[in-house]
Amino acid sequence: MDTLFRIEGRAGRITLNRPKALNALAHDQIPEIEKHLIAWRDDPAVELILIDGAGDRAFCAGGDIQKLYETGRTGDYAYGRQFWSDEYRLNALIWNYPKPYVAIMHGFVMGGGVGLSALGSHRIVTDDTQVAMPECGIGLIPDVGGSMLLSCAPGRLGEYLGTTGTRMGPADAIHATFADTYVPQAHMEELKSALCADGIDRIGDFAQPLQPGPLMQEQARIDSHFGGETAMDIVNSLEHVNGEWEQATLKTLRRNAPLSVACTVDAVHRARTLRRIEDALALEYRFTARCMEHGEFLEGVRAAVIDKDRNPQWAVPRLEDLPQIRVSQMLMPLGEDGLKL
Repeated sequence: MDTLFRIEGRAGRITLNRPKALNALAHDQIPEIEKHLIAWRDDPAVELILIDGAGDRAFCAGGDIQKLYETGRTGDYAYGRQFWSDEYRLNALIWNYPKPYVAIMHGFVMGGGVGLSALGSHRIVTDDTQVAMPECGIGLIPDVGGSMLLSCAPGRLGEYLGTTGTRMGPADAIHATFADTYVPQAHMEELKSALCADGIDRIGDFAQPLQPGPLMQEQARIDSHFGGETAMDIVNSLEHVNGEWEQATLKTLRRNAPLSVACTVDAVHRARTLRRIEDALALEYRFTARCMEHGEFLEGVRAAVIDKDRNPQWAVPRLEDLPQIRVSQMLMPLGEDGLKL
């Protein structure tokens, strides 16, 4: 089975069970997880949710985008819209869940995996944790509530992490408010057993401190360059400093889809004014509902996943060539076609 569900002691347990696919989230897993969360929400025997991933490499490395690509290539955009709609409904359920929701964020935690973990109430990282929102590299924007998470990060980390897809180790994930607690890998199974036996209060018995990560050390530099109103403001700021960090960051930005980078900056800015996860998800859906027909998603997936040539041919190859109205068009309300949660 792709997802394992059971009750152990006080915990309703969910294990993503596609280790060969880095536990990438397939569409049919989404309603199953939703169904169990709703049932356990009202079950007095379940005091907390504990979600983890099978295997050593990943909690969840994102959504399974193969079928999204295949259907989109045929002009079937309805499948993708249904996938994202169902996923976002699950994301909202996790964010608003009334019981403790504990996510073990080991290995790769990316894209859709962030939505299954960082939206929960108790987010635990460990030695091999690598958290990222790399959607701009495949013509998307950080979604699954990512715009809200990024908007809550200190300073301008949200714009930086969202547009570059930079990976966060355990210390950086906690600093950026994507996680709460570090527990050494050697103690992780003992922690899970303690949670099932004794409940949520046992987390503190296993938590350990961490030395600051690179993001904290680069905070001032990130804030100075990523504080502009638009993506081009960020690019111009980086180009005016001939430092090694600035040029490497600029190279990463330019490798990603310009339309996605520009829309990500705008979405993070807008999310800072929002108070409900539902509003952030509705904003993200404006982009994802259009991304196949009017965006760069299909080319991004082709280059990264299908042909694996890592050489996307973006329709608009440079931010300098992107009219700002394209950002407005991708993020404008969808009317009757908007996200319904």
